[in-house]
Amino acid sequence: MGWARCSKAGGALKLSLHTEAVSGCSTYTTADGSDYVPLVISMAALRRVIDGQQAVTTVSQFQES
Repeated sequence: MGWARCSKAGGALKLSLHTEAVSGCSTYTTADGSDYVPLVISMAALRRVIDGQQAVTTVSQFQES
């Protein structure tokens, strides 16, 4: 799906998502009619990225069967 990493300056989290993967994702619609793509990032892996222990981590979508 994509990945997350800290910016080179370290002040932001950068997300890069593969456009074809996102277009194939399941979505949900809120009461106001807005559509969203629910994605997940491991909190432990994200913390390692923020702390500089890991360069990147994955952004995923769980598929329910």
